[in-house]
Amino acid sequence: MEHPIARDERSSTVRTSVWTEEHDWLHQLYKSPNNTSPKFRIPDLLSACVALVLSQPENQRLLVAYLTTRHALRDPRCHGRSCEIFPAQFEQVLDAHRAAWNRFPNPMFEIEHILTGCVAVTMSLSSGGELVLRQARDNLIARSKATGASVT
Repeated sequence: MEHPIARDERSSTVRTSVWTEEHDWLHQLYKSPNNTSPKFRIPDLLSACVALVLSQPENQRLLVAYLTTRHALRDPRCHGRSCEIFPAQFEQVLDAHRAAWNRFPNPMFEIEHILTGCVAVTMSLSSGGELVLRQARDNLIARSKATGASVT
């Protein structure tokens, strides 16, 4: 049997971006002493934010409220920081991008805005960082099961 470290198991990710303030929060969470064993990286943390927000109807409502109020007031020339997300959560973002609340006659928010909003909503939740780390573990287990790795 091939040693698990010897083979290349790097999961593919999708390159995207998140606005600076929210990216800084993800980076702080990455550096947090609570982020250990395993130490989740930015793709794990961003994917966890997306899963937390887009998998729960109440958090989806918070996302739309955030985008149509606080996000709309921010400087539209703000540039995002490059980051990556796992494909399963990127599909959730694409579904949100195609949702009725983001279609005509409503204003259209770009994928970067939805991702930024997911992080912003998570930041606003009490114990948001803990929730993200727990969700990152759940996402890791789901990816492992999807690739046929044994999870006990």
